[in-house]
Amino acid sequence: MGKNLEIQTENIKNLIYEIRGKQVMLDSDLANLYNVTTGNLNKAVKRNEGRFPDDFCFELTKAEYDNLMFQNGISSLEKNYGGRRKMPKVYTEQGVAMLASVLKSEVATKVSVTIMRTFVEMWKFISSNILMFEKINLL
Repeated sequence: MGKNLEIQTENIKNLIYEIRGKQVMLDSDLANLYNVTTGNLNKAVKRNEGRFPDDFCFELTKAEYDNLMFQNGISSLEKNYGGRRKMPKVYTEQGVAMLASVLKSEVATKVSVTIMRTFVEMWKFISSNILMFEKINLL
């Protein structure tokens, strides 16, 4: 996001993935949106571990990471921003909401509001089209 506080829900939709049956966002994508480093985002979470139970935030397994990269055409995350020592963390809708409270910045608050609206928009779409998805699964 950088200096531009305007982010579109369409852009955010492309950063939401389904892992373990949950809609999640990668720590690196969130850090980019919040205009902080991935390391600083994860340090803030580490300092506030009690606010991030496993259903708010979890680390990907190697298999989940590889599958995410393959299925979504994501280039290697290890090449971005100097590399990773650990597998990426992902944040659920609730984890994203909690991030705004630990990052405590105007940018984090604005970005979190937009992300939350995007999650709600996606849930509405899924809910209103559930019958169609069930029919497709039967094919």
